[in-house]
Amino acid sequence: MADLSPRSEISFLQTFLCSAFAACFAEFCTIPLDTAKVRLQLQKKAVVGDAAGAPKYKGLLGTMTTIAREEGLGALWNGIIPGLQRQCIYGGLRIGLYDPVKLFLVGSAFVGEIPIYHKVLAALLTGALAIVVANPTDLVKVRLQAEGKLPAGVPRRYPGAKDAYFTIVRQEGIGALWTGLGPNVARNAIINAAELASYDQVKETVLKIPGFTDNIFTHLLAGLGAGFFAVSIGSPVDVVKSRMMGDPSYKNTFDCFIKTLKYEGFLAFYKGFLPNFGRLGSWNVLMFLMLEQAKNVFRV
Repeated sequence: MADLSPRSEISFLQTFLCSAFAACFAEFCTIPLDTAKVRLQLQKKAVVGDAAGAPKYKGLLGTMTTIAREEGLGALWNGIIPGLQRQCIYGGLRIGLYDPVKLFLVGSAFVGEIPIYHKVLAALLTGALAIVVANPTDLVKVRLQAEGKLPAGVPRRYPGAKDAYFTIVRQEGIGALWTGLGPNVARNAIINAAELASYDQVKETVLKIPGFTDNIFTHLLAGLGAGFFAVSIGSPVDVVKSRMMGDPSYKNTFDCFIKTLKYEGFLAFYKGFLPNFGRLGSWNVLMFLMLEQAKNVFRV
């Protein structure tokens, strides 16, 4: 079949390893775009007439250029360590569990194309479960990405990923590692459903067109479709998630949502849309291309 189900059976462990490897590869290649997206999302709207409050970051390339110029090129990879840790856990679980959960929902005796609503439900469940486990790595990643250039003599809040975990637990308690869990579960469940279900469906549809085969070009089209659907549907919860994790002044998810809507308007929830699509679009293409190739290694 044309979805993510393997053409020949491979184990859950093999699927987990392929998924984790593919997700880490895509993460390393695209994290500069993610860093730019986080900075744009955390940037508050300037007060009218306040020249000093003019936005520091403007657009994807402008944000990346500003970060590289002021903080050094390496700053674009801030948070890469917890980012890779996140993908090993989250990427491996959400994709590795997708096929088993999907088959469980339709039943082992089911024959034919799996309905789209079962694909969406399976992806919602695996995305939510995976991020509950991986939330601490996501929190640390956002905290490290949120730190900009500091004045001379002012030490960084977190010197590195390992220190960030210990500092957060020591100063805020172990429960703080799950700060923003609500919007993060919503965001990742929705985006996972948009990515996996749409990749499944787009690939299945493309393969029905005469002349198309299960090759790299088909994977590329399906990956782009998955990225577009994921960003369009998940951008509002992604903005709230980034702000909750990067700015402790918000009381809760609802408070963050209301304040953002009140002071910045509805379009604030689509702040960083283009860099987010650039990030997720390229991320999905790289991840699904690598995933398909990695699975082929175990099918040999």
